[in-house]
Amino acid sequence: MDVRVIRYDHPDARKLDEEVQVEYAERYDGVGDLTHMDAAHFDPPHGLYLIVYDTDGTPVASGGWRSQERSDEGYEDGDAEIKRMFVVRAARGRGLARRILAALEDSAREAGRLRMVLETGTEQPEAIALYTSSGYTPVTKFGFYRFEESSRCYGKLLTDATDATGTAGAASLTDGFTDGLTDTARKMPSVRP
Repeated sequence: MDVRVIRYDHPDARKLDEEVQVEYAERYDGVGDLTHMDAAHFDPPHGLYLIVYDTDGTPVASGGWRSQERSDEGYEDGDAEIKRMFVVRAARGRGLARRILAALEDSAREAGRLRMVLETGTEQPEAIALYTSSGYTPVTKFGFYRFEESSRCYGKLLTDATDATGTAGAASLTDGFTDGLTDTARKMPSVRP
């Protein structure tokens, strides 16, 4: 696996975004995600966008976070909002989403964010299972879909997962996940397998 920090407007990011929008439309009565997204939202140090490439160079998974502060949409100061977590169907079941999630948490923690938050929906039970099994708990609804009945919002404090040095630990990811990371991504603290 080759993990790269990519801008959200990169052609591979757009390709994966188109695929996730099709899946959203299949699950939510023909409607994709209408949340406003801008490539600059994911620019470090105020965000990060990752793409995982398979051994043949095909983009197979993505995920990003963007900084949020207290707003009328229900965000809190210090939030890092997860967006566009997605694994193509052919690459599911290999632990890619969990690994991306851990890398995003480390990056947000390193950037001084206090809490990871995300919005998903009732038609994505596998996403809900991933987040709850990773320590996320329900939070007050926020964001574009906060008034939708099918919307589910989760959060996880980032400050309680650090050791005495303020980093998440020194062990690297397994299965070659960090092989091929760009220099920017290599500076992110490694996560425990």
